[in-house]
Amino acid sequence: MSEPVAEKGCGQCVCGGAGPELSRVVKQALDVPEGVSQHFRNASVEVLKGLRELLDHRIEKLTRPEQSRGTRVSVD
Repeated sequence: MSEPVAEKGCGQCVCGGAGPELSRVVKQALDVPEGVSQHFRNASVEVLKGLRELLDHRIEKLTRPEQSRGTRVSVD
């Protein structure tokens, strides 16, 4: 652990390199099995897919031409 934390690939983000190290420490302290990590990665992907579907739906709705709501009829 003589290597500075910021040089581990996360030095450009807000955490200043502490994120990966903190993740490693938490995983080690909690003894998180790989299956659990994989499950949470998969869940994260599913959440992102849901957000993508929501965004696609909203984009489609906003770009669809206005549909008329009926025919005007003049009443005498």
